[in-house]
Amino acid sequence: MTLSRGAMRADRGSPLAIVTGLARSPGLWLTAALLAAVFLMPKAAPLMRWVFPGDPRPVYTRASFFELTLAHVELVAISSLAAAVIGIGLGIFVTRESGREFAAMVGAIAAIGQTFPPVAVLALTIPVLGYGAAPALVALCLYAIFPIIAATVTGLRAVPSSVREAATGMGFAPRGVLWKIELPLAFPFVLAGLRNAVIINIGTAAIGSAAGALSLGSPIIEGLSASNPAYVLEGAAVVALLAMLTDRCFAWLEDFARPGRPE
Repeated sequence: MTLSRGAMRADRGSPLAIVTGLARSPGLWLTAALLAAVFLMPKAAPLMRWVFPGDPRPVYTRASFFELTLAHVELVAISSLAAAVIGIGLGIFVTRESGREFAAMVGAIAAIGQTFPPVAVLALTIPVLGYGAAPALVALCLYAIFPIIAATVTGLRAVPSSVREAATGMGFAPRGVLWKIELPLAFPFVLAGLRNAVIINIGTAAIGSAAGALSLGSPIIEGLSASNPAYVLEGAAVVALLAMLTDRCFAWLEDFARPGRPE
Protein backbone atom coordinates (compact mmCIF):
# COMPACT_ATOMS: atom_id res chain seq x y z
CA MET A 1 0.00 0.00 0.00
CA THR A 2 1.50 3.33 -1.06
CA LEU A 3 0.87 6.72 0.47
CA SER A 4 -0.22 9.65 -1.65
CA ARG A 5 2.18 12.53 -2.11
CA GLY A 6 0.00 14.75 0.08
CA ALA A 7 0.00 12.18 2.87
CA MET A 8 3.78 11.86 2.66
CA ARG A 9 4.17 15.63 2.92
CA ALA A 10 1.80 15.71 5.88
CA ASP A 11 3.77 12.95 7.54
CA ARG A 12 7.01 14.89 7.03
CA GLY A 13 5.37 17.89 8.66
CA SER A 14 4.26 16.04 11.78
CA PRO A 15 5.87 16.97 15.12
CA LEU A 16 7.45 13.52 15.45
CA ALA A 17 8.99 13.76 11.98
CA ILE A 18 10.33 17.24 12.74
CA VAL A 19 11.88 16.11 16.03
CA THR A 20 13.36 13.02 14.37
CA GLY A 21 14.81 15.14 11.58
CA LEU A 22 16.37 17.54 14.05
CA ALA A 23 17.82 14.66 16.08
CA ARG A 24 19.48 13.33 12.95
CA SER A 25 20.92 16.72 12.02
CA PRO A 26 24.72 16.91 12.48
CA GLY A 27 24.47 20.69 12.69
CA LEU A 28 22.25 20.49 15.77
CA TRP A 29 24.67 18.19 17.59
CA LEU A 30 27.66 20.30 16.59
CA THR A 31 25.90 23.43 17.86
CA ALA A 32 25.14 21.74 21.17
CA ALA A 33 28.72 20.49 21.47
CA LEU A 34 30.17 23.93 20.70
CA LEU A 35 27.90 25.68 23.21
CA ALA A 36 28.77 23.09 25.84
CA ALA A 37 32.50 23.49 25.19
CA VAL A 38 32.30 27.29 25.33
CA PHE A 39 30.09 27.71 28.39
CA LEU A 40 30.88 24.59 30.41
CA MET A 41 34.67 24.55 30.02
CA PRO A 42 35.26 25.96 33.55
CA LYS A 43 33.39 22.95 34.94
CA ALA A 44 35.67 20.56 33.06
CA ALA A 45 38.45 20.86 35.63
CA PRO A 46 37.85 17.39 37.17
CA LEU A 47 37.90 15.78 33.72
CA MET A 48 41.07 17.62 32.69
CA ARG A 49 42.70 16.80 36.01
CA TRP A 50 41.89 13.13 35.40
CA VAL A 51 43.22 13.24 31.82
CA PHE A 52 46.31 15.22 32.83
CA PRO A 53 47.05 14.20 36.43
CA GLY A 54 49.34 16.46 38.37
CA ASP A 55 48.43 19.59 36.39
CA PRO A 56 47.72 22.32 38.98
CA ARG A 57 45.89 24.49 36.41
CA PRO A 58 43.84 22.15 34.24
CA VAL A 59 41.52 24.83 32.71
CA TYR A 60 42.49 28.06 30.96
CA THR A 61 41.17 31.03 32.98
CA ARG A 62 42.91 34.16 31.64
CA ALA A 63 39.79 34.83 29.55
CA SER A 64 36.45 33.06 29.24
CA PHE A 65 36.02 30.75 26.27
CA PHE A 66 32.97 32.78 25.29
CA GLU A 67 35.17 35.88 25.01
CA LEU A 68 37.85 33.92 23.15
CA THR A 69 35.30 32.49 20.71
CA LEU A 70 33.80 35.92 19.98
CA ALA A 71 37.25 37.39 19.35
CA HIS A 72 38.15 34.44 17.13
CA VAL A 73 34.95 34.77 15.11
CA GLU A 74 35.56 38.50 14.74
CA LEU A 75 39.05 37.91 13.34
CA VAL A 76 37.74 35.31 10.89
CA ALA A 77 34.73 37.40 9.83
CA ILE A 78 36.66 40.62 9.17
CA SER A 79 39.53 38.94 7.34
CA SER A 80 37.22 36.70 5.30
CA LEU A 81 35.00 39.65 4.34
CA ALA A 82 38.03 41.64 3.19
CA ALA A 83 39.34 38.63 1.27
CA ALA A 84 35.93 38.11 -0.33
CA VAL A 85 35.72 41.72 -1.54
CA ILE A 86 39.27 41.63 -2.93
CA GLY A 87 39.11 38.07 -4.26
CA ILE A 88 35.73 38.35 -5.99
CA GLY A 89 36.70 41.74 -7.39
CA LEU A 90 39.95 40.39 -8.83
CA GLY A 91 38.17 37.28 -10.12
CA ILE A 92 35.68 39.45 -11.99
CA PHE A 93 38.46 41.73 -13.30
CA VAL A 94 40.62 38.98 -14.81
CA THR A 95 37.61 37.42 -16.57
CA ARG A 96 36.73 40.71 -18.32
CA GLU A 97 38.23 41.63 -21.66
CA SER A 98 40.24 44.47 -20.11
CA GLY A 99 41.81 42.27 -17.42
CA ARG A 100 42.44 38.90 -19.04
CA GLU A 101 46.10 39.65 -19.66
CA PHE A 102 46.55 40.01 -15.88
CA ALA A 103 44.97 36.64 -15.07
CA ALA A 104 48.27 34.72 -14.90
CA MET A 105 49.93 37.39 -12.76
CA VAL A 106 47.01 37.64 -10.32
CA GLY A 107 46.86 33.85 -10.02
CA ALA A 108 50.59 33.62 -9.36
CA ILE A 109 50.52 36.35 -6.70
CA ALA A 110 47.53 34.76 -4.97
CA ALA A 111 49.21 31.35 -5.02
CA ILE A 112 52.37 32.81 -3.48
CA GLY A 113 50.29 34.44 -0.75
CA GLN A 114 48.67 31.06 -0.04
CA THR A 115 52.00 29.27 0.34
CA PHE A 116 53.65 32.01 2.42
CA PRO A 117 53.70 30.88 6.07
CA PRO A 118 51.32 32.96 8.21
CA VAL A 119 53.97 33.15 10.93
CA ALA A 120 56.28 34.84 8.43
CA VAL A 121 53.53 37.32 7.53
CA LEU A 122 53.10 38.10 11.22
CA ALA A 123 56.86 38.62 11.60
CA LEU A 124 56.91 41.04 8.67
CA THR A 125 53.83 43.03 9.66
CA ILE A 126 54.41 43.35 13.42
CA PRO A 127 57.16 46.01 13.01
CA VAL A 128 54.75 48.05 10.86
CA LEU A 129 51.37 47.40 12.50
CA GLY A 130 52.48 46.52 16.04
CA TYR A 131 51.18 43.71 18.21
CA GLY A 132 47.49 42.85 18.28
CA ALA A 133 44.81 41.91 15.81
CA ALA A 134 46.07 43.93 12.80
CA PRO A 135 48.95 41.60 11.79
CA ALA A 136 46.67 38.58 12.21
CA LEU A 137 44.03 40.17 9.97
CA VAL A 138 46.61 40.79 7.23
CA ALA A 139 47.89 37.21 7.38
CA LEU A 140 44.37 35.73 7.35
CA CYS A 141 43.26 37.94 4.47
CA LEU A 142 46.26 36.87 2.36
CA TYR A 143 45.55 33.23 3.11
CA ALA A 144 41.88 33.48 2.18
CA ILE A 145 42.19 35.38 -1.11
CA PHE A 146 43.50 32.52 -3.26
CA PRO A 147 40.57 30.06 -2.95
CA ILE A 148 38.09 32.90 -3.48
CA ILE A 149 39.83 34.13 -6.65
CA ALA A 150 40.13 30.58 -8.00
CA ALA A 151 36.47 29.79 -7.31
CA THR A 152 35.24 33.08 -8.80
CA VAL A 153 37.27 32.64 -11.98
CA THR A 154 36.15 29.02 -12.33
CA GLY A 155 32.51 29.93 -11.83
CA LEU A 156 32.52 32.83 -14.28
CA ARG A 157 34.38 30.83 -16.93
CA ALA A 158 31.89 27.99 -16.52
CA VAL A 159 29.03 30.19 -17.73
CA PRO A 160 28.29 29.09 -21.32
CA SER A 161 29.09 31.69 -23.97
CA SER A 162 25.70 31.01 -25.53
CA VAL A 163 24.04 32.30 -22.34
CA ARG A 164 26.05 35.52 -22.48
CA GLU A 165 25.24 35.97 -26.17
CA ALA A 166 21.54 35.38 -25.54
CA ALA A 167 21.54 37.95 -22.73
CA THR A 168 23.33 40.47 -24.95
CA GLY A 169 20.83 39.79 -27.72
CA MET A 170 18.01 40.54 -25.28
CA GLY A 171 19.46 43.99 -24.68
CA PHE A 172 21.49 43.47 -21.51
CA ALA A 173 24.47 45.79 -21.08
CA PRO A 174 27.81 44.16 -20.11
CA ARG A 175 27.26 45.16 -16.47
CA GLY A 176 23.76 43.71 -16.56
CA VAL A 177 25.07 40.44 -18.03
CA LEU A 178 27.58 40.24 -15.17
CA TRP A 179 25.19 41.02 -12.30
CA LYS A 180 22.01 39.37 -13.55
CA ILE A 181 23.37 36.38 -15.50
CA GLU A 182 27.00 35.49 -14.80
CA LEU A 183 27.29 36.05 -11.06
CA PRO A 184 24.03 34.23 -10.18
CA LEU A 185 25.16 31.23 -12.26
CA ALA A 186 28.66 31.36 -10.75
CA PHE A 187 27.37 31.80 -7.18
CA PRO A 188 27.64 28.09 -6.18
CA PHE A 189 31.32 28.14 -7.21
CA VAL A 190 31.95 31.40 -5.34
CA LEU A 191 30.21 30.02 -2.27
CA ALA A 192 32.42 26.93 -2.35
CA GLY A 193 35.49 29.17 -2.48
CA LEU A 194 34.21 31.21 0.46
CA ARG A 195 33.60 27.99 2.36
CA ASN A 196 37.21 26.89 1.88
CA ALA A 197 38.55 30.33 2.78
CA VAL A 198 36.53 30.64 5.99
CA ILE A 199 37.40 27.13 7.19
CA ILE A 200 41.09 27.80 6.50
CA ASN A 201 40.87 31.06 8.43
CA ILE A 202 39.19 29.45 11.44
CA GLY A 203 42.16 27.15 11.86
CA THR A 204 44.81 29.72 10.95
CA ALA A 205 43.38 32.46 13.19
CA ALA A 206 44.75 30.62 16.21
CA ILE A 207 48.25 31.66 15.12
CA GLY A 208 47.20 35.29 15.54
CA SER A 209 47.62 34.91 19.29
CA ALA A 210 51.36 34.69 18.71
CA ALA A 211 51.15 38.37 17.70
CA GLY A 212 49.10 39.30 20.75
CA ALA A 213 45.63 38.95 19.22
CA LEU A 214 42.95 37.51 21.47
CA SER A 215 41.56 34.30 19.97
CA LEU A 216 41.05 30.62 20.65
CA GLY A 217 44.75 30.31 19.93
CA SER A 218 45.52 32.08 23.22
CA PRO A 219 45.20 28.91 25.36
CA ILE A 220 47.03 26.93 22.68
CA ILE A 221 49.99 29.32 22.57
CA GLU A 222 50.15 29.58 26.36
CA GLY A 223 49.79 25.82 26.71
CA LEU A 224 52.71 25.23 24.34
CA SER A 225 54.93 27.80 26.07
CA ALA A 226 54.06 26.54 29.56
CA SER A 227 54.07 22.82 28.67
CA ASN A 228 50.42 22.58 29.64
CA PRO A 229 48.72 20.15 27.24
CA ALA A 230 45.30 20.75 28.85
CA TYR A 231 45.25 24.32 27.53
CA VAL A 232 46.22 23.11 24.06
CA LEU A 233 43.47 20.49 24.07
CA GLU A 234 40.82 22.96 25.25
CA GLY A 235 41.64 25.59 22.62
CA ALA A 236 42.00 23.05 19.82
CA ALA A 237 38.69 21.36 20.70
CA VAL A 238 36.72 24.60 20.47
CA VAL A 239 38.47 25.57 17.21
CA ALA A 240 37.65 22.17 15.72
CA LEU A 241 33.99 22.35 16.75
CA LEU A 242 33.69 25.89 15.39
CA ALA A 243 35.21 24.83 12.08
CA MET A 244 32.94 21.79 11.74
CA LEU A 245 29.81 23.77 12.58
CA THR A 246 30.75 26.51 10.10
CA ASP A 247 31.38 23.87 7.46
CA ARG A 248 27.90 22.43 8.05
CA CYS A 249 26.37 25.91 7.69
CA PHE A 250 28.13 26.41 4.37
CA ALA A 251 27.04 22.96 3.24
CA TRP A 252 23.43 23.94 3.94
CA LEU A 253 23.90 27.19 2.01
CA GLU A 254 25.39 25.31 -0.94
CA ASP A 255 22.45 22.90 -0.97
CA PHE A 256 20.06 25.84 -0.87
CA ALA A 257 21.88 27.64 -3.70
CA ARG A 258 22.27 24.56 -5.91
CA PRO A 259 20.15 24.82 -9.07
CA GLY A 260 17.38 22.24 -9.33
CA ARG A 261 17.41 21.41 -5.63
CA PRO A 262 14.44 19.28 -4.50
CA GLU A 263 11.57 21.09 -2.81
